[in-house]
Amino acid sequence: MDCYAYCTATSYLIKPLFDHFRTHYKASLYREALHIEITQPNENQHIFCFPYGACVFWGVPPEQIPQFLDEVNKYEVGQLDELEIDAFTYSYAESAKIAEDEIHLPDDEVRTKLAFSHGLAQSVKLGSFETTTLKTFNRAQNIPENLASRGKIPLSRKEIRKKMGKLFVERSSINLHVNVLDMPELFWENPELEPYYNLVANYLDIKTRVEVLTKRLEIIHELFEMLGNELNHQHSSRLEITIILLIVIEVVILLVHEIV
Repeated sequence: MDCYAYCTATSYLIKPLFDHFRTHYKASLYREALHIEITQPNENQHIFCFPYGACVFWGVPPEQIPQFLDEVNKYEVGQLDELEIDAFTYSYAESAKIAEDEIHLPDDEVRTKLAFSHGLAQSVKLGSFETTTLKTFNRAQNIPENLASRGKIPLSRKEIRKKMGKLFVERSSINLHVNVLDMPELFWENPELEPYYNLVANYLDIKTRVEVLTKRLEIIHELFEMLGNELNHQHSSRLEITIILLIVIEVVILLVHEIV
């Protein structure tokens, strides 16, 4: 059986989404997560939606997922240009395990799937952050290169302000939502489920990836400061030129008066 994790947006409007789906399916809220169960002859399908814009599908055929995401689309905030997707298979075994992208579940309990889903959802959310920071680096990599080779940034003040604005928006967007990668509150009240979450987090290397993301955000912050310094330098240079021109004009006027 298949398990898919999607990140499609910055966030979901969970309560309106819950109101929408509970009129069609069996739906319930587990703290910050929406659970939807679809009855099937062999095994029920389970879908978990998280407020930070991620969904996890258990046993849902891949051809049916786009139809579900179309319904979710109405309750998205900040739709992503590119979806982040992880794909796994899953089966049942005596103990929980993940190996070679196959998840072994110890039982068919909803809360067990929820615990695994938290880790899977965080991973695709982290993937969307990684994609954003990589794009930011690609767009801004010429800034330090020009500074190293030419000693200045060949941009106008308007262009520098636009670059600074984009860097600020992208960095702030991630900083405002990066707390979703913390330990979910579910496990404070249900510590017996935490090992399942930790299993996923360790397998998908979430902790290390968060550390790398933090370093990237620090570099983006340094780029922001670099542009700010260049903007101040250009402003100071313009002031110096203006002052020099005023002094020259004053000298010329004095000379003209002397000659006259």
